Amino acid sequence: MSRLPERERLAKLCEPDCAFWAKEDVVLAGMDEVGRGPLAGPVVVCCAAMPHEPLIERVNDSKKVGETRREALYLMLTETALGYALGWVWPDVIDEINILEATKNAFRDAFAAMPIPVTDVLIDAMRNLDIPARQHPLVHGDALSYSIACASIIAKVERDRYMIGQDALYPQYGFAKNKGYGTAEHIAALRRYGPCPIHRRSFIRSFV
Repeated sequence: MSRLPERERLAKLCEPDCAFWAKEDVVLAGMDEVGRGPLAGPVVVCCAAMPHEPLIERVNDSKKVGETRREALYLMLTETALGYALGWVWPDVIDEINILEATKNAFRDAFAAMPIPVTDVLIDAMRNLDIPARQHPLVHGDALSYSIACASIIAKVERDRYMIGQDALYPQYGFAKNKGYGTAEHIAALRRYGPCPIHRRSFIRSFV
């Protein structure tokens, strides 16, 4: 299967966003989360309001972008954004209220922290969030919308940087490599050493 030229791919990725960018009374942001599945660390949401130009080439779903390119894109996106903000919810809260409610809280906190007013949000799949804006969920939105993809990259880089920092504190779990996800090596370390303070107790019951 042949790949689209980059300009065509980027234009297609912007299709859901363009309808909002064309309206003068609309300020659009994309929102996405990372970290719902790991055994350790926070869930992180980014809300990012991106201009319709310049478009940043190679933006895509963060899962489809390698680490080196994500870091380069992160710098361009954060410098270009009209405004962006993050919402972090930590393992103790995830254990207390469950991951779905924690993720909703992270969406709420990211939106509330935006430095500019936003009227509409394109969201990766989540619905009925407690945010004062018109919400437009897209299933697999990080692969379908430029704004959501930008948010996904920013959130992914921020969370990965945090987990790399935690690796210096708890090197036995390999957080710099696995970012808290349940790899075989991570699970083996968990069984050997037990949990550390950033593990989600509600996620690791079958391993300890």
